[in-house]
Amino acid sequence: MSRHRFEELISHLKLQPHPEGGFYRETHRSQERVARSTGGSPRAAATAIYYLLGGEDRSTWHRIDAEEMWHFYEGDPLHVHVLQPHGALQTFRLGNPLEHDGADFQALVPAGAWFAAECTVQDGHSLVGCTVAPGFEFDAFEIAQAELLLEDWPQHQELIRRLARK
Repeated sequence: MSRHRFEELISHLKLQPHPEGGFYRETHRSQERVARSTGGSPRAAATAIYYLLGGEDRSTWHRIDAEEMWHFYEGDPLHVHVLQPHGALQTFRLGNPLEHDGADFQALVPAGAWFAAECTVQDGHSLVGCTVAPGFEFDAFEIAQAELLLEDWPQHQELIRRLARK
């Protein structure tokens, strides 16, 4: 990726820094409100964002209380790492399956799962979309502390530390 293309995407799509890393802009917030079966205030039925990671950016370990569908748009493959119950790790390779071996255009992160993401190319970029249902709310967004994740997933220490907030 050229630095020019990365900056062009930020400018053209009007992206802003995201607290978890990378750059984003919300592109949709449903006017439809839904009540959660788990309680709490009604919220948007769905939200969507553009999300851009450069090769040195990371989406640090975090979780939200809703399902998040990732959609690949352009650039290099992106790995979305999801910590599963009982110590397991699932890694999705998000990309164009016609160009990137083992990639899929979409990946679903379950509600409440800890996850992180990274571009697979050091000087590359990954432009994706993320759709959250019910809609994303920052008060339901939590960034992980590496030490707490390591209590349940010690076998993934290198990955957890590498993608943890510095």
